[in-house]
Amino acid sequence: MKASQLIAGLIVVSAAVWIGSGLLGRDEDAAATAAQPVAEQRLFRVGVQDVAAEDHARRVILSGRTEADRRVSVVARTSGIVEELPIRRGSVVKQGEELARLSDEAREALVEQAKARLEQRRAELKARLRLIETGNLPTLQKPALEAELSAAEAGFAQAEAERDRNVIRAPFDGVVNALHVREGQALQVGSAIADVVALEPMLAVVEIAERELGGVNVGDPADVAIANGSRVRGQVRFVSAVASPETRTYRVDIELDSNGIAVPDGVTSEVTLTLARVQATSVPRSALVFSAAGQLGLRSVDADGVVGFLPARIVEDGLERVWVAGLPETARIIVQGQDFVSEGQKVAPVNTVTGQAS
Repeated sequence: MKASQLIAGLIVVSAAVWIGSGLLGRDEDAAATAAQPVAEQRLFRVGVQDVAAEDHARRVILSGRTEADRRVSVVARTSGIVEELPIRRGSVVKQGEELARLSDEAREALVEQAKARLEQRRAELKARLRLIETGNLPTLQKPALEAELSAAEAGFAQAEAERDRNVIRAPFDGVVNALHVREGQALQVGSAIADVVALEPMLAVVEIAERELGGVNVGDPADVAIANGSRVRGQVRFVSAVASPETRTYRVDIELDSNGIAVPDGVTSEVTLTLARVQATSVPRSALVFSAAGQLGLRSVDADGVVGFLPARIVEDGLERVWVAGLPETARIIVQGQDFVSEGQKVAPVNTVTGQAS
């Protein structure tokens, strides 16, 4: 055998040994990798936060308007011509203050006539009672005489009442919002004279949704911000039991404690109501997710690091955090990475407060 052939054979054998050793090494590495336990493989890291439920006084912010508690249109109760009109639009009036005076139309004369008749009946009764006592008149006439006196007294009171109707007075303290007559104008019974609005108390009127209705009760406190910049406290005075057919909302009246602050009628107001306390949990707004079934809630992690889903219902909204109901007393919720994991998946939780693995 030639030397060249011997050398070629040695080269072929060496190459075969080298190739075989390479394939065997790869098979051993693959087997070693497959034999590693699952716990040693790298898990997806998520940020978690421990939360706990507590009694929370819910707040709801509603837009409404101010409204005067009392507003009346003062009308004439008798006919006549307006002789005096001491008020004008915007006048501040006190209860019983004169708003207008109508012409007498002989009413004073009727009072004097009724007064004279009354005095006559009194004198007649007095004289005839003496005659009855002496036996000169039968006793049966006494009831008729007393009835005549009572009729005269009623006639006198009626004449005075009719005379007093020509003076129109303010029914309560307030402001003259509108004036419908002028001096010299003839009026009939029922003619409108002025609109009077009471500025105390003033109401803030809002409409509340039916889902929040159960948390509002008469006497609950309220904070009211008026469009003119004023802020006042108030108290719920009325909660409607009937919904508006157009909006399906319920009217709520808040009586304002203006404390000397002038609150106009009919201006926009923002009312903050404190509702009944409920068991709720404060969570980051960004942690809320929807389940595969479309249910709102949060993803959680149990003690074994397995992802779960907790249904939740928002009871109070906020810019960064929201209050939700439906969670257990304590829970560990995912606040970072919740959109990249699914229920049943095992993860590596990291506490976002301490930065340590949980």
